[in-house]
Amino acid sequence: MRALKSLLALALMGLLPACGPESSPVDAPTPAPEATGAHEQHVRLSIKNADPSIIRVGGTYISVESDGSRLYVRTASSVNGLAGAARQLVWNNPQGLGEVWAPELVMDGATYVIYFAAGTGSAHRMYVIQSASPDRGYSAAVRMALPGDKWAIDGTAFTYQGQRYFVWSGWEGDTNGEQTLYIARMSSPTTITGGRHVISQPREWWEKVDANPPTRVNEGPEPIIDPSGQLHIVYSANGSWATNYCLADLRLRAGGDPLYVWDWFKSNGCLFGANGGIMMNGWHPTLYAKGVGHHSFVLLHGDPNTSPPAGPQFPLAFHGVPNGDNPNPFWSGRYWYSGTFQWWGNITYSRGDLRNTGWSLKFYE
Repeated sequence: MRALKSLLALALMGLLPACGPESSPVDAPTPAPEATGAHEQHVRLSIKNADPSIIRVGGTYISVESDGSRLYVRTASSVNGLAGAARQLVWNNPQGLGEVWAPELVMDGATYVIYFAAGTGSAHRMYVIQSASPDRGYSAAVRMALPGDKWAIDGTAFTYQGQRYFVWSGWEGDTNGEQTLYIARMSSPTTITGGRHVISQPREWWEKVDANPPTRVNEGPEPIIDPSGQLHIVYSANGSWATNYCLADLRLRAGGDPLYVWDWFKSNGCLFGANGGIMMNGWHPTLYAKGVGHHSFVLLHGDPNTSPPAGPQFPLAFHGVPNGDNPNPFWSGRYWYSGTFQWWGNITYSRGDLRNTGWSLKFYE
């Protein structure tokens, strides 16, 4: 986003959030340390790539990205500063794996862990590498033994209420057609225990606005924990190859089981996207970018247990295409963007006759 647009975005922020309900947030506590960097200018970064993953370690921001074959890390003192930071090669793909996609960086104790998808076509599977340093010394890639051994992408790990979990996007069978969100328990950063469990399928009307084929999509799941301690999985819906790509929310009911699909309530529309016709009632479309999605909550150590309190805005990264651009193919025009997110209270999600009220989120470009 050019500087003028950035200034306009900041000027408008108090009047028209890119995505936000018409009501106001609840009273907020004093901002926590994780708010570091939240008030930077929100801009399109000069990183022409997709699928940002950024964490904070102390005062350092660390990102990971793929060039389609290899993995690179950047470090900087701010989210926006990552655009000017040198890329450090951390994994050079000695196995010659195809289509290296969407790396996700988290910390497990003092260890840096990168999950990524690789493999051509239907051979896509999840892999993991680890290091004691963010930008060097990573282990050889290990293929994760996910239950069912089906096509899988966009996986990441987290801990909730003392239990490790892995969440990813995958196929039910061996052919394309629908990308489902799955979750499974873990016993270590590399080991899955038990079966895979569906938590979301792209079955809502607003998740099916793209022509099908090629596929219906739920992907890019990112965990975060709200001020009431409830788990959310914010994910991307619709195809990343077009303008309908957007973010939506899954909220686990209070006391719910993350492995039980009916304990999850889905937002009734997109919470962040360019198509105003598929937004949840009361949310607004983006102003400057389209095809927005595959986001990263910029959390301390990438840990959802450090999720921010109600009130202030916190750093967010996502990819998108500038509204004025019409790249062909669409994927070739994606950039990383720096924005913010904020908790928004007393929002009801419905499923049939069932209602669930709690925290939701709004997002700012």
